[in-house]
Amino acid sequence: MSRRPRLLYVTDLAYPARGRRYGDEDVDLTARLRAAFDLALCHPLDAAALMEGFDAVVVRNSGPVLGYQREYEAFRERARALGTRVYNPLHGRGDMAGKQYLLDLTAAGHPVIPTVDRPEDLHRLPDAAEYAVKPKAGADSIGLRFVRYEELTGLAYGDVLVQPRVDFRYEVSFYFVDDLFQYALYAPDPERRWVLEPYEPTSEDLDFARRFVDWNTLDHGIQRVDACRAPDGGLLLVELEDLNPYLSLDRVPEPVRERFADTLVDSLHRFLEA
Repeated sequence: MSRRPRLLYVTDLAYPARGRRYGDEDVDLTARLRAAFDLALCHPLDAAALMEGFDAVVVRNSGPVLGYQREYEAFRERARALGTRVYNPLHGRGDMAGKQYLLDLTAAGHPVIPTVDRPEDLHRLPDAAEYAVKPKAGADSIGLRFVRYEELTGLAYGDVLVQPRVDFRYEVSFYFVDDLFQYALYAPDPERRWVLEPYEPTSEDLDFARRFVDWNTLDHGIQRVDACRAPDGGLLLVELEDLNPYLSLDRVPEPVRERFADTLVDSLHRFLEA
C-alpha cells in the first residue's frame, strides 16, 4: 500500500476483568502499533457503525460477547457485507464459534478435558468428586458451577457442557501470533488463575499447543492455548481462545513485549496483503 494502513482497534478499556487490566494492555499495545499504522480505538458496540473506511478491524480486549450477542452478530454480518477484513478472521473454530470444539475434540480423541452435552453420554466421563457445568455460550467463567454426579441427571441439557473437575497441578497458557509461538505463562497456584509467571515450555509442551493451533486453521491472528497439568503429568486443553485472548503482556519482560509487537505488526501487514 502507498499509504499507511488504517486499523480500527476494538477494545473495551473499562471492562472490569477480574485480575486483569484490559485497558492498560491495549493502551500499551496500540502505542506500539501506531509506529506502523494509522489507528483508531472504539468500543465493541460501536465497531459495526465505524468500520467502513478502515483497511481492517482488529478485535482485541473486547470482553465476553455474551453481554452483547446481538450486536456482535450484527458486527460480523456487516463486516462480511462490506468485505472488511477482521483480525482475528471470523472463521475461527475455537471460542469464537462457541464451545462446540470441546465436544468435537473430545470425540476425536484429542488431549482435552473430557466434555459431554447429553445425559446419555455421562458414562463417558471419568469418575470425579465434582463436575463442572458451564454454559455453551459462556466466557470468563460466567455461569460456571460445580455439582456432584447425582445432580447431573437433573440438568437442562442442550445449553450446557459437563466436564469432570480435574485436580490439576497448575494451568499454563501458550501464546501464538499466526503459527509462531511467542511465550508461555503459568499460574503456580491453581486458586489464583491470573497470578501468572513466565513458563519455559518443553518441546512436548509446544507440540501439544501447536496441535490445536494447527487444528484451528487460522492463517492469521492471535491465539491462546490454555491447558492444565493433569495429575498424571500430561497436559489437557482447557480452552482455545481465538476471539479476543487477553495476553498478560505485563507479565513478560520488555524484550518479549517488543518482540510480540514486532511479530504482530508483521502479521498484520501480511494479513492486509493476502
